[in-house]
Parts: sequence; structure tokens; C-alpha cells
Amino acid sequence: MKSALSIDRRRLLGLGTAAGAGLLLPPSLRGAQAASFPAVAEKDAVIAFGHVGPVNDEGWTWSHDQGMKAVQAAFPKAKTLFVESIPYSADATRTFRQFATQKANLIFATSQYGDFYKDVTKRNRGIAFMECNGSSLEENLGWYYFAHWYPTYVIGVAAGLMSKTGKLGYVASFPVTSCYASTNAFLMGARSVKPEATLQVVTINSWFDPQAATQAGVALANNGCDFLFGIMDEAGYLQIAEQRGIKAAMWNTDMRRFGPKAYVSSVVIDLKAYYVDQVAKRLAGTWEPKATILPLGKGVDRDVWGETVPEAVAKQADAVREKMLSGGFNPFAGEIRDNKGKVRVPAGQTMSEMDLYKWDWSIEGVAGLGA
Repeated sequence: MKSALSIDRRRLLGLGTAAGAGLLLPPSLRGAQAASFPAVAEKDAVIAFGHVGPVNDEGWTWSHDQGMKAVQAAFPKAKTLFVESIPYSADATRTFRQFATQKANLIFATSQYGDFYKDVTKRNRGIAFMECNGSSLEENLGWYYFAHWYPTYVIGVAAGLMSKTGKLGYVASFPVTSCYASTNAFLMGARSVKPEATLQVVTINSWFDPQAATQAGVALANNGCDFLFGIMDEAGYLQIAEQRGIKAAMWNTDMRRFGPKAYVSSVVIDLKAYYVDQVAKRLAGTWEPKATILPLGKGVDRDVWGETVPEAVAKQADAVREKMLSGGFNPFAGEIRDNKGKVRVPAGQTMSEMDLYKWDWSIEGVAGLGA
């Protein structure tokens, strides 16, 4: 995978940011001027990663761990540190503070920790920090994420073509922006080919709970859903789909071995090039805090189609993907109504990358996520 480290909106969707320049944010999100971070010799460098889940989850945290391994390969003399399964509590603050006392030069939080993280960044201005799925920039703090809504839309097209009932199911972690963007994009893709499609969401209030995800998959299948999707770090609902003879798509990695007949695709993330680039910049003394959304095809994409996906379905969905990559299609254009019937995106308007990143309402046809 080639490195494309800040979203090139002009190339991807004609939204007008120069490649490599970082995401153009409103003033309230831009933060202070970057601090000065001097160059560091590779042998003296300490790079730390704080993870929300276990590195063997084969999902979100595993993907970030693969990025760390790429850093280790690229900079074998540097020291890397990591802690897994950090809770959203004061324990997070203590963990990231410990990284600081271990003289880390660059610290990655591979999930959003909010004030638990910022308490450390504000007290250690001489250290560079990055937060995945973050929300603000400071002189020593940047954030990064993925434009997952595009491959999700593509998978939604396949779901709409393959679903017989038009009843789709989704296993969500929490009612957070990532889940709103994911569920909405999925259903929009499905409705582009099956306008009557609907999406039922079950929220399990965890990022990693195989038992709860499995139970949610059972409930959705029992309710008549014949295509399951979700944002979980394990394969619980894929296994249910395999047992029930229905279809499923996943998040983070290729999990087809857990349900080869049910598996359609996954939203897959690849951070190796991004992490190597960030560490290289920090060692060279050129690192700056930026907001970065990795674009379709360069950090996030759909997985190879599953063995039971008809060739015609794959071709139709991939034609949509190619139109996105060429800059000829943006599906997130009005009119878009929420699930109460209110127009949220008028005709003639298109949602920006920040609108999509901060999406906090459900579209028509989505039930069960939040209020």
C-alpha cells in the first residue's frame, strides 16, 4: 500500500485540499501553533502505543499492532512500547503518563481517550502525541482516522443486491459518530440498489465482547435480517450468519475463515505506511500536529470479496468504488433526511469530510442507534 498521509480531497472527491497538507479544519478545531520537536537519533528514539483492546483481537487493535510492527521493521534501533486493553478511566491517564516518564518521543493513542489523554498531553508539551479518532489539535497533539464511510457504502451496495428481504442488521458498539457514519453509509449503499431496504441496529456497549456480539447477531437473524454488518473486533455475528445461511460483512480485517459461506467483505484498515511516516517525521524533527483522514484505497478499503459473492454483484459494487476513486461520485449529497423525517442535507449540498467524521444522527430507515 502506498503512503497517502493526509486526505487528498481534490483527487478523491473534488473537495479541494492539497495532497499532504492535512485536513482543513474550522478555526475551533485547528489548535495552537505546533511546538518545536528536535530531531532524535534512531537509537535514542522511544515510540509508544496505547491500545483499547488486545493485540490478538484480529480486529481494530491487531491492525494498529501491525502498524507498530512496521515501525519496528523500519527503525530497528528505536525502542517501541505498548500497553493493550487500556480502559476509559483514570487508568488511561496513568498509562500514558508512564509512557511519558519512559521518555517516549511520540505517543499514539489508538482510540479516543478524550480528557484522560489530554491531561497527559497538556503536562508534557515536549512530547509529540497522536490520537486516533481524536477531536482537537494542540501544539503537541494531532489526530488521525479513516474515511471508512466510502468502502462501507460499497459494501452496502453488495448487501442491497444480495439481500432477499431488504432487512439488514447491524451490531454496534456505542451510539458514537463512527457507528452513525457506518450505519448510515451502509444503508445508503444498500438503498441505492434496493430502495425499500431498512437497517436494524443492536448496540452492545463494548468494542470487544464476543458473547454480546454473538447474541446481537442471533437477535437480528431471528428478526428476519438476512445480511449482518457491524463494527466489532471479532467474528461472533459472522459465525451466526454462517450457521443461519445468511450473509455478513465485517470491520477491521479479513475474518472469512470464521464463516466462509457467509463472508461478503470487510472494511479493512492499514496503518503501516502512516505510522512509519509519522515516526520518520518525528525522528527527522519535521513532525507537526495535523488532522489526517486516510482516504479510500490508501489506508482504508474493502476486503477481497467472499467466495459466495456473485461476480455480477462484485462488478456492480466495484464500479461504484472506482467512481469514488476517480472523483466522479460522492454518495453523501442531499437530499438526506434523518429517521424522524427532517431534512438534514438539502438538495444541492454535499456533506464534507468533517460532516461525515462527526456524523451524529441516523438517516431514514435506520432504527435502534441512539435517540
